Amino acid sequence: MAEFKAIETQEELDAIIKARLDRNTKTVTDEVKKSYEGYISPDEAKKLTEQADALTKQLTERDSSIADLTAKNKQYETASVKARIAHEKGLPYELAERLSGETEQDITADAEKLAGIIGENAPQKPAAPLYNPQGAGTATGTDAALMAMLGELSE
Repeated sequence: MAEFKAIETQEELDAIIKARLDRNTKTVTDEVKKSYEGYISPDEAKKLTEQADALTKQLTERDSSIADLTAKNKQYETASVKARIAHEKGLPYELAERLSGETEQDITADAEKLAGIIGENAPQKPAAPLYNPQGAGTATGTDAALMAMLGELSE
């Protein structure tokens, strides 16, 4: 064993304490470095957090864009189904947008009800005209002769 030496001055005590503190500080610093080895620094963590926030914002914007486009697509599909069903049931195109329902079966049922109501009160289709809308110059054969005779009588 080492021989005991008494400390006689304050400077000797300060030097011994300083050496002991330096040794302990170095030991603790080395242990902390070893325990945090492989982890990222606070600056790197801040950069990664900012990147994650930016990516989250982009994803949120894309999700809302997808939701908007999906809703528009559903509206267009519903309008298309309503127009098709209205045509199949003999309803005017203007009434297609008044059809209600979420599914095709619901829309078809509503169209049948509306067609029943309108069918009873619908105006009759106009009759075909009794004259040639293209004029007298296009008549041939017997029609031409009769038109010529009519023209002579009216003079």
